[in-house]
Amino acid sequence: MKRRIETTCVQGGYAPANGEPRQIPIIQSTTFKYDTSEDMAKLFDLEASGYFYTRLQNPTNDYVAAKIAQLEGGTAAMLTSSGQAANFYAVFNIANSGDHVVSTSTIYGGTFNLFNVTMRKMGIDFTFIAPNSTREEIERAIRPNTKAIFGETIANPALTMFDIELFAQTAHAHGIPLIVDNTFATPVNCRPIEWGADIVTHSTTKYMDGHGAAVGGAIVDGGKFDWLAHAEKYSGLCTPDESYHGVTYAEKFGKAGAFITKCTAQLMRDFGSIQSPQNAFLLNLGLESLHVRMARHCENALKVAKFLKDDGRINRVVYPDLEGDENFALAQKYCPNGTCGVVSFGINGGRSAAERFMKRLKLIAIETHVADARSCCLHPASATHRQMTDEELYAAGVSPDLIRLSCGIENAQDLIDDIKQALEASV
Repeated sequence: MKRRIETTCVQGGYAPANGEPRQIPIIQSTTFKYDTSEDMAKLFDLEASGYFYTRLQNPTNDYVAAKIAQLEGGTAAMLTSSGQAANFYAVFNIANSGDHVVSTSTIYGGTFNLFNVTMRKMGIDFTFIAPNSTREEIERAIRPNTKAIFGETIANPALTMFDIELFAQTAHAHGIPLIVDNTFATPVNCRPIEWGADIVTHSTTKYMDGHGAAVGGAIVDGGKFDWLAHAEKYSGLCTPDESYHGVTYAEKFGKAGAFITKCTAQLMRDFGSIQSPQNAFLLNLGLESLHVRMARHCENALKVAKFLKDDGRINRVVYPDLEGDENFALAQKYCPNGTCGVVSFGINGGRSAAERFMKRLKLIAIETHVADARSCCLHPASATHRQMTDEELYAAGVSPDLIRLSCGIENAQDLIDDIKQALEASV
């Protein structure tokens, strides 16, 4: 029986048998015992399913990953220690030294640094293009060695909408998978795989957890990209992995399982960025109320955005659900039930006014965090994006006066009242 997303949030991923725990069990163990070496050998040869070391897989993590895969409409998923790890693994799983990746420029500052600095040191080149690029502009950025295209459903903090369908069609025309970070929208508001995305990533630290309790990430495989049809380009999936008993992932596990199996058996084995079972348990608690919270986040954010739009001390408001926003049409297409709870806005008076405003907030906390049940805000140019040059800041949709406000699930009028008093004291 097909279940709707609200039911999947609550009951997906884990179905207890007679007499088993109703809540997913926390398997807080690093290792697992077997009767014979032959039994364990089958696991190492990927001939049997099971667990031998939590650095690779753990039952608690797999229950929660299965729920996220169901929410996104994917065929397989894995948890990672953070959203950064998820994006790194998702790209590095198919791009090696000498390869190239196309990414939109308005991505989260941490992801931009990961791509533009750290992964460049690993020999992977990146080209950053505007999120509103035409098909022709996307194609000009693609090279013979391009292994993936990357974008965020809703950019953090620029809040630009990613035209998933356009980028997916363009990528597929060139035999390239599309990777989409769906952190801000969550599968409650957008399911990128349904629009053509091949791989979906999340910082589960944000809305999925929703309570600032556990850092984590997730990768979901849509199970539709035909790796073997492009075997020369994706040799890591389509030729024997001598570091894992010569298995050819695309042949053995097919489109539905090759990507996640390689990512687990190879990258998680070597890098070890596993999410702890305790964090996975906390994440699952957040997922159970995700569908309820997202509606309230969006409701509060729209009320706040409308208030800010009418205040003369604010020079611009960016919120995709706000009628008149340049991303409104794409928001209606991809997220008709709401986008997210994050509003970005600029204050008259530039950086100094923005900093004064932040200091005078009483209810809304200054935090690096975002997408939490409790409202918080950030001045990106001073925090998440401070490593960028002014040119890179503007390309990422960030200006010195920009404030990123994450509306929680409190009373919307209380949030507006706090903004009012801070504006009166600072502008």
